[in-house]
Parts: sequence; C-alpha cells; structure tokens
Amino acid sequence: MDYGLTIVHLLIIGINLFAWIWPRMRRFHLWVVGITLFCWLFLGIWYGIGYCPVTEWQWQIKEQLGEHHLPNSFVKYHLDRITGQDIPDNIVDFITLGSFLLAIICAIKVNFFRLQKIR
Repeated sequence: MDYGLTIVHLLIIGINLFAWIWPRMRRFHLWVVGITLFCWLFLGIWYGIGYCPVTEWQWQIKEQLGEHHLPNSFVKYHLDRITGQDIPDNIVDFITLGSFLLAIICAIKVNFFRLQKIR
C-alpha cells in the first residue's frame, strides 16, 4: 500500500504540474487542479492549509510500518530522503506552491488565452 500511494502521489503531482501541456489532457488537468485546491484550501479549514487526504492515508500506513515523526508534506518527506538534508518546511512549501501556481498560470493561458495566428 505504501508503494502504491507513493505512485498515486507522484501521478497527482505530475498531472498537476504537467498535464496542461497536452491538449487532450487539459480538461482533466483542470479537474485535478480543482480537486487539489479543494483539498488544500477547503478541507484545509479543518485539517490545516495544504491538507492532502492521500498523504493522510499514506502516513497512517507508514506509522503502522514503524515510521514516526513524519512531516506534513509528502514532497518534504521525499526531498529530505533524496538529498539527505532536513530542508526547512517553508522552503519546501514555497517550491511546491510556486510550482503549482506556475502550472495553473500555464493552464489558464493555454485553456483560455490561446494565441491568435498572425496572417
């Protein structure tokens, strides 16, 4: 289950950041971005801004597997493991949010402000 949820997380992150690139994926991308924003902001009212139910489920499994003192962020958890450093939460949150907002800006541009061809 832990590996499966890691794959789900990576797919969600990949879709959020890059699915706007392919015309056939753009509508799906907007849905996934909307669901992500709903979780981060609306569910975040009760669980904390940036809340992700997939992270919640995965952390429950990791605790059953004996891992404790897990960070709030899936991204921080893996960046720390990859780099071997304890990257400050605010830096990880800034990078995560900045990347997400950049992807949303790109999605808005390609979905709603297409360039007119000059004749």
